[in-house]
Amino acid sequence: MSTEDTHPTEIDLPWVEKYRPHNLNEVIGHDQITQRLKGYVNKKNLPNMLFSGPAGTGKTSSSIALAKEAFKDSFEQNFLELNASDDRGIDVVRKTIKDFARTLAFDSGFKIIFLDECDALTQDAQQALRRTMEKYTKTCRFILSCNYSSKIIEPIQSRCVVYRFKPLSSKDIDKQIRHIAQKEKLVIDEKAEIAINYIAQGDLRKAVNIIQACATLDKKITEEIVYTVSSRARPEQIQEMIVLALAGKFIEARKKLEELMYEQGMSGEDIITQLYRETMALDEKILAQKDKIELVDTIGEYDFRLTEGATERIQLEALLAQFMKHKKGLS
Repeated sequence: MSTEDTHPTEIDLPWVEKYRPHNLNEVIGHDQITQRLKGYVNKKNLPNMLFSGPAGTGKTSSSIALAKEAFKDSFEQNFLELNASDDRGIDVVRKTIKDFARTLAFDSGFKIIFLDECDALTQDAQQALRRTMEKYTKTCRFILSCNYSSKIIEPIQSRCVVYRFKPLSSKDIDKQIRHIAQKEKLVIDEKAEIAINYIAQGDLRKAVNIIQACATLDKKITEEIVYTVSSRARPEQIQEMIVLALAGKFIEARKKLEELMYEQGMSGEDIITQLYRETMALDEKILAQKDKIELVDTIGEYDFRLTEGATERIQLEALLAQFMKHKKGLS
């Protein structure tokens, strides 16, 4: 078998990889950050960096795009990517990272080690890493990526320039959706775009995966297809269930809950997340602010119970019963 046969072709790649940015100009939604990263590329030098923010907002893409622009043809020799959620013990720092860091860069002044999901590193591994970052600063730079910077020990944070990635706006996600639709010859209607943004919540990776799943069903993507493949409820379905509970119609609200769980296959945690969003979005004529505050506290309690392993159906029905305590004169 030839070398070419062992590598997947572009068409075999998932769309999140197929449409990954190849340079910093293609990274969307973080103009200020990419401008600063371009400055490092132009000066051919960069500090250790910590990228922090929610999933799917461009941390990994920005790191790879930065390295490709800095190293060009020698990217493979000078860039090491490790996922700390797979290898997170102290041995990885002592062996894999140290072995790569101690060797001289190929056709460049320094190498880059990109450590993804580094908030999964153990405390011992983080302590070992901070010394490695100091010792090999002449030959290697570190880019650390995490969802929660608070889980990174202070000595490592002080050795890095921290960049905080925010969830992408609906405008930025729409831009990438339309780009992919054009390349893949898809038709995505306006309601479908709104549905994708509602589900993705600023996570572009999730949005792209939804589009690819929808494209397997039909080249014309509608709102109905989006909610079907993502196993999510329409906002109005959740709102209807809430209104029924607030009107004291527990049996009808319970039937709506059964539809979501057994006909649409939604998990209890997904339902609670949408319940929270739609409770806060309700008009104050339907639910006063004081009642919203009390219900948010209640939703948090039931979310904790599900996380601890309680029975989904019983807890969700009990939550609907809590909504009935704020009964309104609704029809």
